[in-house]
Amino acid sequence: MMRVVVLGAAAGGGVPQWNCNCEICRAARDGRPELRATQASIAISADGEHWFLVNASPDLRQQVIATPQLHPKTDQLRHSPIAGVILTNGEVDAVAGLLSLREGWPFAIYAHQRVLSILKSNSIFNVLDEKRVRREPIEFDVAFEPKLSDGSLSGLEVLPFAVPGKRAWYLEGESSSDDSGDTLGLRISDKRSGEHLYFLAACAALTPELKQRLQGAPLIFFDGTLWRDDELIAAGLGAKTGQRMGHMAMSGEDGAIAAFADLGIARKIFLHINNSNPVLLPGSAERQAAERAGWQIPSDGAEITT
Repeated sequence: MMRVVVLGAAAGGGVPQWNCNCEICRAARDGRPELRATQASIAISADGEHWFLVNASPDLRQQVIATPQLHPKTDQLRHSPIAGVILTNGEVDAVAGLLSLREGWPFAIYAHQRVLSILKSNSIFNVLDEKRVRREPIEFDVAFEPKLSDGSLSGLEVLPFAVPGKRAWYLEGESSSDDSGDTLGLRISDKRSGEHLYFLAACAALTPELKQRLQGAPLIFFDGTLWRDDELIAAGLGAKTGQRMGHMAMSGEDGAIAAFADLGIARKIFLHINNSNPVLLPGSAERQAAERAGWQIPSDGAEITT
C-alpha cells in the first residue's frame, strides 16, 4: 500500500502570505487558523518507513516538524526517513526547501537536467555536499525507481512527463532556446501492488495527449492555483492572469473542473491553491461547486492511502 502525506496545499507564499491582507489571509491570520496552509509538497512512501518528497517548499522545516512520519528515529542521534526529493520544476516554491536539508544526512535529488543546471549555477546550493546528496537527472517518459541512501530500491516507480507550463519566473529575463524540463508531471506507482497516482502541481493546459494519459486514473493531485483566470487582477493582487503564470483556472469552459469532467478519474485533489482562491473557504459557492464535481480541497497534514 502506497502512502501519501500532503505536507502543504498552498501556492507560493502560503496562506496567509506574509504581506497580504486579502479576505482569506486576514481570516487565516486573525480568527480562522484552520485556513492556514504551507506551500505545496507531498511525501510518498511504499513501506511507511522511507519517504520521498515531491518538491521541497520553502516551508519544509515547518512541514517536517508537523509530520511525525518524517521525524528522526528516537534511538538515533542523526537520522531522517527522507530518502530523496523529486523536483517537478525549478520555481522557488519547489527548490528553496532543499536548503533546510543541509545538515549532512544522505539523500538524493531527482530532477530534469535543466533544473539540476539551475541548482548547479547557484552556489548557495553547494551547502548540499554532492558526496552525500546525489543529484540524479531524470528524463521525459523514462521511468526510474528512486533508491534509498544505502543503494537499495524503494519499491516506487516514477515516470516523469512533460506538462504545458512556463519557466521559473526569476529566469524569465534570460534567453533560452529550450524551455523543456521546466514543468513536469509525475506518475508514481507502488511496484508491488501496482497502485498509482498522478501529480501535476502546475499545468497551463490539458492537451488531448495529456487527457489520454490521465484517463481513468485512480488518483490525481492537480494544479488548483486560481478559481478564475483573471482572479489576481480582479482582486487587485497582481497584474498577471493564471495562463500568464502557467496555471489553469479551476472554473470556466477551459478550466480544470470542466476538462476533467469526462476522464473517469476516481479521486481528484486540488493542490497549490493560491491565497486569493475562494475555494479555500468552506461553504463558499466555489467550494461547493468544486466538491459537487468530485474534487477535494486538502488541508496540510492530510494522509492519503491508495
